[in-house]
Parts: sequence; C-alpha cells; structure tokens
Amino acid sequence: MSALLHKAQRALDSAKLLLSAGDMDGAVNRAYYSMFDAAKAALTEGDDPIITQPIKSHNGLITLFSQRLVKPGHVSIDLGKDLNEVEELRLIADYKAEDLITRERAAWAVEAAEGFVGAMDDLIR
Repeated sequence: MSALLHKAQRALDSAKLLLSAGDMDGAVNRAYYSMFDAAKAALTEGDDPIITQPIKSHNGLITLFSQRLVKPGHVSIDLGKDLNEVEELRLIADYKAEDLITRERAAWAVEAAEGFVGAMDDLIR
C-alpha cells in the first residue's frame, strides 16, 4: 500500500472512531481527508501516474479527479459525487459554529469514504 493510501486508511480509521465517540464534525473532517488522500494517490501514484504536477488546492484535486478519472470512466460518477458531497459536509463541519452535521450524515460520509478509499486502492493496484 502506498504512503498516501496508508494515510487515507488512517484518516478513515480516525473517522470511524470519532463517529463512535459522537464527534460528528470530526468524523466528517477525517472522512473527507481520507477521500482527499486516496484521490491524490489515484492521480499521482501507480505504475503510470495520471498527473505529475503538484496539486495545489482542494478544488484543484477535485477538478482533476473529475476530469482525469470520472469523465474517462476509470471511476464511477457516484464516486465523484460522493467526493464532492463529503467535501461540502467538511466545509460545514469545519467552518460553521452550529452543530449542523447529523449523526446520519456523518455516518453516510464515513461509509462513503470507506467505499471510496477501497475503490482507489483497487484502481491503483
């Protein structure tokens, strides 16, 4: 397993722990970062990396993921949608003072992240 995928798996494990501890914002944050690292790994690692330039922003990574992996059909549209939706939840969790993330939404984000990380691991192999 690559360093980035290992980092993604650690973030996913943290998301699960935070969810079980009742920290919905923390669970969503770690779920998103597990997806971010897994997407970055899918774009930059493997035998034939899709991109070699540095990824400078979250929006840049999401755009490259869509352009280089979703649109050509290397990964499903649903995975691209999940990445976008969990990123939107992370922005709410990280920057809104109110507790807006429900347990159901946080659990969905963690579940989506688990499927996403697994799919990116499969893609790289």
